[in-house]
Amino acid sequence: MVTVSEELDKAVQGAFTRPIPKSAGAQMRYLVRQHQRSTRRVAELLGISQRTVERYVKNQIKRPRPELADRLEREVRVRWQPQVRAKAKQAAATTGGIMIDVRARFGYTAAPGSTDDARVRHLTLALPPGHAARLFQAQEAGLTEDQLRQLAAEALGEVYFRDNGRRAHGLEVELTDLLDLEFEL
Repeated sequence: MVTVSEELDKAVQGAFTRPIPKSAGAQMRYLVRQHQRSTRRVAELLGISQRTVERYVKNQIKRPRPELADRLEREVRVRWQPQVRAKAKQAAATTGGIMIDVRARFGYTAAPGSTDDARVRHLTLALPPGHAARLFQAQEAGLTEDQLRQLAAEALGEVYFRDNGRRAHGLEVELTDLLDLEFEL
């Protein structure tokens, strides 16, 4: 299932200037540096023994189990290039905005006499910086996926359906089924 939070993270990762480390040893060494040279903290983070972490750091183990490889890559990706990540979010929130490509079932609450049947739509449009800032702030504040989805629906309702206040006054938009979603900075 597609989540708004994961897709926002992917969009920010597109701004990285260098690729993340490829080998398990390099990824493990990076995590150890990020945790003030504490192999114990990294072991607790990944759910493995401290000795195993030390063996990866020394390249005595080269190929992790698939589930450990996934956890390791995910943890490195979350911490990779924090300054680049912050600058990309800041640029999107202040000047550039964010592109959204969404295929979802939209539900409507509208004026009497108009249809309120939910239907699948595919939209690609640019969200202004204010909406991008709200999405990033909500993600950093730890809002739930449903709340992030509601913020995205409000942004799409304002920009696309109500055309920034020029039409469809009083129309409320709801994202009921999220089939595909992609953000781009």
